[in-house]
Amino acid sequence: MTLLQQFIADHPRLFVLTGAGCSTDSGIPDYRDRDGQWKRPPPVNYAAFMHEPTTRQRYWARSLVGWRRFGSASPNATHHALTELERRERIELLVTQNVDRLHQKAGSERVLDLHGRLDEVRCMSCEARLARHSFQQMLEACNPAWLQLDAADAPDGDADLEGHDFAHFTVPPCPHCGGILKPDVVFFGEAVPRERVETSARAWQAADAVLVVGSSLMVYSGYRFVDAAARAGKPIAAVTLGRTRADALLTLKVDAPCAESLAFLLQP
Repeated sequence: MTLLQQFIADHPRLFVLTGAGCSTDSGIPDYRDRDGQWKRPPPVNYAAFMHEPTTRQRYWARSLVGWRRFGSASPNATHHALTELERRERIELLVTQNVDRLHQKAGSERVLDLHGRLDEVRCMSCEARLARHSFQQMLEACNPAWLQLDAADAPDGDADLEGHDFAHFTVPPCPHCGGILKPDVVFFGEAVPRERVETSARAWQAADAVLVVGSSLMVYSGYRFVDAAARAGKPIAAVTLGRTRADALLTLKVDAPCAESLAFLLQP
């Protein structure tokens, strides 16, 4: 039995926190390298998106191209392993920093999308919501010349369209009120809704231990739960490649691919 298997066996109720490393095997790139540093420029900032039309043009043009593959991504072995862990009634709550909904596609039900979900778009004025697939059709109808473009995938449905002129890209307004449409995710510089933070806090407090999967914990929104759990004396295990912000707090560190480390959960 590996140390990770023993950790899970010893703690019947786990608070699971997942990050981008869970979804790389599904073809979705992650943000950081083994040292926790950005691999590319940081994601779009909330204030810039809301106040700069040029930022919205650039964001949605890149998203038009990136969504084609992101929107059809499938769960991988890591997602299925965690679904199996839930089936065994070992998960108090799975809090994911990802916005791809792949845990839900794999069958997990006890999931909280800490940073929201990219498959929905929200109006920042009237709060109307529409499916991202529907908004894709609106984007394509307004920008037919962009349909022939392709580019390398970037994290969270983005695409590397460097060198393109976004000045003439048309961003459709809300069909209900004409307001600004934004993906229903938490951007950098935007606060995670309080109810999600409170629900997550209650879950780690009720759990026997914390299991981090595929996250460097460099973003405070997820790190805060690990930090608080450590101060409360909860055992913490992390399965991820490279350094995490919480290395000094960990009871167990598994520096290996997520799917490989959790494969024992899928064995008969």
